[in-house]
Amino acid sequence: MLGLFLILPVFALYAEGLADVTPLLIGLAIGVYGLTQAVLQIPFGMLSDRVGRKPVIIAGLLIFAFGSVVAASADDIWGIILGRALQGGGAIAAVIMALAADLSREQRRLRIMAIIGMSIGFAFAVSLVLGPVLNSWIGVPGIFRLTAGLALSGIVVVLFVVPTPEKSVFHRDAEAVPGQFGKVLAEPELLRLDFGIFALHMILTALFLAYPLVLRDLGLVSESHWIIYLPVMLLAMGAMVPFIIAAESKQRMKSVFIGAVAALMLSLFGLYVFKSSLIGMAVGLLVFFTAFNLLEATLPSLIAKMAPGERKGTAMGVYSSSQFIGAFGGGLLGGWVHARFGIEGVFLFCGGVALLWLLVARGMSDPKQLSNFLLPVGSMDLQQASLLEGKLTEVDGVSQAVVIVEDGIAYLKVDLALFDEAALDPYCVSEA
Repeated sequence: MLGLFLILPVFALYAEGLADVTPLLIGLAIGVYGLTQAVLQIPFGMLSDRVGRKPVIIAGLLIFAFGSVVAASADDIWGIILGRALQGGGAIAAVIMALAADLSREQRRLRIMAIIGMSIGFAFAVSLVLGPVLNSWIGVPGIFRLTAGLALSGIVVVLFVVPTPEKSVFHRDAEAVPGQFGKVLAEPELLRLDFGIFALHMILTALFLAYPLVLRDLGLVSESHWIIYLPVMLLAMGAMVPFIIAAESKQRMKSVFIGAVAALMLSLFGLYVFKSSLIGMAVGLLVFFTAFNLLEATLPSLIAKMAPGERKGTAMGVYSSSQFIGAFGGGLLGGWVHARFGIEGVFLFCGGVALLWLLVARGMSDPKQLSNFLLPVGSMDLQQASLLEGKLTEVDGVSQAVVIVEDGIAYLKVDLALFDEAALDPYCVSEA
């Protein structure tokens, strides 16, 4: 992910010197990885169920490295578009989640997934600061070559550091189930969240078609853009913490979420208004990333809360695909808007998308403070599973229980404030 993000703060400036370039093609080059990611990540996850996790991860990293080399060698915009599309073809996110599930016990899996999500967020924050610095040292082609090296080092880690699971099995809490797509896509609350991550990454991708150009026009050379990005990212990460606490601990998730979308919208219109002021652009970006980081953290949490436990993997698969399609759409539409209406039009476009999201999000239900809990229950028939579901829902704090016979697992929704985990011990079958 670091390799995908590193060019975001510098590519719009670099691409102006390429052959055959247009603003639309610049946007396509930045966002096209999202299209191939969205198309391939779920099929790759399913393939890994058949041939194993590590072979698919290694193949994906090789594809990613090859795409990076293609982009580094390109002397026109079309070569970079091809390279970025190939980078996205290394779509291993779903496979990595499945491998993490293979290597972790059900009760610890949510924590593992959260750590992986945090590492992606950290990679993005680092890329905004590191991208301009690396650009001044090695240029964008050098960044692509570095990205290829990172992918190859990832293969070494997979082969020699990451444990190999004794067996790979299907995990419906971490992987998509084809037969469940219809149910997930028919759930209004989940669709509202899918639209949210789609809009968020559409805005992010489109924004960086314009923002670096404004900084340059205000007299800040590209290698110094980190002077803006570093304090903004540090302050934004700190500023979001009280809101996360209010959302999760004080059960104000809906109001915090709606407020963050509104702040995102206002920051984007503010960037349009204050585009002639370097201080105004820095403050606008600070508000933007405070809201962005908050939304990026709360959206997957909301998906986990609202999706039934046995459909969580499918819901997260649709959510992740929506994110990547949003990145592709942001590049394509943002590039078109830039070509037709200039930099100012990009800021207004982003603000308009945020306004639409605000209107969609206003109708969301206030989520219940429920968490997912997986309980291994062993083999049983359908009648025994039905009886067990009834017994499990009688346990303090358990609001929903679904036993999937073929998995030998009970998928629970629990209120952690009331949940008596020890009461589940008689029903738990140890994973010896």
